[in-house]
Amino acid sequence: MKLLVLFFLTFALASMLALAADAPPAAGSNAPTFSLPNQEGAQVSLDQFKGKWVVLYFYPKDFTGGCTIEAHNFQRDLDKYTAKNAAILGVSLDTVESHKSFCTKEGLNFKLLADPNHVVIDKYGVPIQDYNGTKFASRVSFLIDPTGVVRKVYPKVSPQGHSEEVLADLEQLQAAK
Repeated sequence: MKLLVLFFLTFALASMLALAADAPPAAGSNAPTFSLPNQEGAQVSLDQFKGKWVVLYFYPKDFTGGCTIEAHNFQRDLDKYTAKNAAILGVSLDTVESHKSFCTKEGLNFKLLADPNHVVIDKYGVPIQDYNGTKFASRVSFLIDPTGVVRKVYPKVSPQGHSEEVLADLEQLQAAK
């Protein structure tokens, strides 16, 4: 009996730890560090943006309707982000080659990071959806301050209007300091 109870307690603890590891970082916590290749194949790490705000947005797939709208809106507002000392980083399960084609076709000038093995997607607790055998990252964003602390989490993003929402929050957070 004791062995059975010990087994169930061990299983429960392991399950809780697994869930905790997959939970997204909360506002006020340190953003998990990472290094991924961008659309040019160059490694990009969060540490390269110390001293800047970072909009880290996860999205399902290059060349899809919602993802294209979201990327276009970030591109449209890129000068506003630059003026607020903020960088935009997009992450999906797509490859470097896919990102390069997507950026070229859509005229995107910010960094898209390839995470086909979902290492960073898992680190940030972003759910992965499976649609007919094809896996996609969920649309989740994080606003990270210049010291590397998550200031805002957007768990369910709508592509239309998201850039404006992040800009408004960024302005409010910067004014509060």
